[in-house]
Amino acid sequence: MANSIKAQQDILAKLHITKLNDMQEEALLAIANAENTVLLSPTGTGKTVAFLLPTLAELDADCPNVQLLILVPSRELAIQIEQVIREMGTGFKANAVYGGRHFSKDKIELTHTPAILIGTPGRVADHLRRETFSVKDIKTLVLDEFDKSLEIGFEAEMSEIIEHLPYIEKRVLTSATQGVKIPSFVGLTNELVIDYSDSEASNIQIKKVISPLKDKRNTLLDLLYDIGTKPGIIFCNYKDTIQYVSDFLNSQNIAHGCFYGGLEQIDRERALIKFRNGTHQIIIATDLAARGLDIPELNYIIHYQLPLKAEEFTHRNGRTARMNAEGTAYVLQWEDEYLPDFIDTNHIVKLKGNPKKLESDWVTLFVSGGRKDKISKGDIAGLLFKQGHLEKHELGVIELKQDCAFVAVPKKKANAVVEKTNNSRLKKKKVRITIL
Repeated sequence: MANSIKAQQDILAKLHITKLNDMQEEALLAIANAENTVLLSPTGTGKTVAFLLPTLAELDADCPNVQLLILVPSRELAIQIEQVIREMGTGFKANAVYGGRHFSKDKIELTHTPAILIGTPGRVADHLRRETFSVKDIKTLVLDEFDKSLEIGFEAEMSEIIEHLPYIEKRVLTSATQGVKIPSFVGLTNELVIDYSDSEASNIQIKKVISPLKDKRNTLLDLLYDIGTKPGIIFCNYKDTIQYVSDFLNSQNIAHGCFYGGLEQIDRERALIKFRNGTHQIIIATDLAARGLDIPELNYIIHYQLPLKAEEFTHRNGRTARMNAEGTAYVLQWEDEYLPDFIDTNHIVKLKGNPKKLESDWVTLFVSGGRKDKISKGDIAGLLFKQGHLEKHELGVIELKQDCAFVAVPKKKANAVVEKTNNSRLKKKKVRITIL
């Protein structure tokens, strides 16, 4: 790939980025010129683009092996980075590997070796043990959100992986947290630290909502009525609490998604898809959703359960008021509940709690064909326009996967669209189209 200003401008245009921010500019320069870089910056400031631009620029188009390995703490982050690389349109193949899906799928995708491999430490270590790809040309290692990988217990796997990589010339570590100890097995020496960790968005407002009862669900409902139909996350500490809150919102006919570690991967992915395309305006989540997720700009987050650590509070809040946008973090506190010192606000919200419809105008359609069938977003759009009789403004977000696709359409037209398009042909494949 040409390491030129024009090439960079072309990539940014494809990503709909008009200008790099200060952190990205500094990181690009540092990573391009230093052997070891540590990049510290809050969630949502663009760290992925900051490390991809300089590392992709050094790839050799004639090399048949993996050259860049990116380790991430979660499946969602692996998928997100893979998607960003595809959108960059550099011509380099990228694949994401992670637990929660059959190993055979990885082997099929790795038959045509990618230049960039993104993966969770457990799955990448498994591949290295089975020698499914060569490590001789892996010169660059990125540990994205490395502290999170350590926190959730991937230290042994990360150490094992790095032992298998004798030819590393460049290391990049990223985190949203300052002061995390970097293990010696990473092999950092004379590292250059780019520290923007104190540059939290100044446009976030932190407001307290007092619940008269220990059971905060009715106060949560009143708060949601006050906020209206805007995208946001309700944070809980435990998956049992998520289920408890979810059952309550279902009883109130409030559509939402759930996101936590115990969910099947397919359910987690579909919750995010529906959130991104507007089918759901609300996700109830653990701190797994506080970092590294590809989700749209949020108007608010709600701490339904108070975070246990200051870092968790910071990362949750970092999901809103990103990149100079405005947002609100609501702290939902029972009137007799202890408030940790790191939660500092005197702004108390008086709720009106006027019942209103919290309903989306969109639903998600499932299409049983994807990239491997040579189907494009344009093919899907054309089918929905011609046979489904949708107007251009009625076509929502299309997400194209390897073997399927998802598309948002107006709720009021969904059944008619399915009736007209189900079992149609896209390219050479007959596809099922159903409401998800």
